[in-house]
Amino acid sequence: MANLLTLDGINQYYGESHTLWDLKLAIKEGSITCLMGRNGVGKSTLLKSIMGLEKIRKGSITFRQHELSKSTAETRAKLKIGYVPQGREIFSQLSITENLQTGLISSGSKKLPDIIFELFPVLKEMKNRRGGDLSGGQQQQLAIGRALAIEPELLILDEPTEGIQPNIVREIGDIIIRLNQEFGLTVLLVEQKLPFARRVGSHFCIMEKGRNVAVGSIEKLDDELIDRYLKV
Repeated sequence: MANLLTLDGINQYYGESHTLWDLKLAIKEGSITCLMGRNGVGKSTLLKSIMGLEKIRKGSITFRQHELSKSTAETRAKLKIGYVPQGREIFSQLSITENLQTGLISSGSKKLPDIIFELFPVLKEMKNRRGGDLSGGQQQQLAIGRALAIEPELLILDEPTEGIQPNIVREIGDIIIRLNQEFGLTVLLVEQKLPFARRVGSHFCIMEKGRNVAVGSIEKLDDELIDRYLKV
């Protein structure tokens, strides 16, 4: 598999606090990569840096042949990189349809892709309901649907199972697998739940103190790595 996204020597700072240290990572096209690590190691910062929501001090971010390190977040969306932030960040006063349509802004399209309602029929059934009236699981489905509005080639999700009831967690896992296997979507997600990562992921990357300390196929995520880097 060729690399779809390549990070090389990423350094990021909050003020004078050095948060990402010479980080390197290659995301294979067609993979589902789980970004893992204890709280505060820089996982969300890395995703925001990929999306252009946090500026990097040094390093390169390459998506296909495009060097993105100085590009805007809007440019990255136009290149078909979809993003689901931690906490979902939906618009509580807008309807489901209006929330989904905000995902079209960067693409210039007027029509929502059929795949959104195929994957999430509940969103079609409740399309006129306000986002703030939905359950946590339904809001997560809405946030994923909004990211799918641009018909992305890379989907980035920050803790998609956080605060979600178990039946919806499984459903979200099934949808991620289906997006990958049926539609060829490459996925990068931050995930704390080990069973979910092992069921959904094809590859993993573990971070520690702003650095990438272990990568590999999900089968190589062994007890030694878990004890050393993931157990609290």
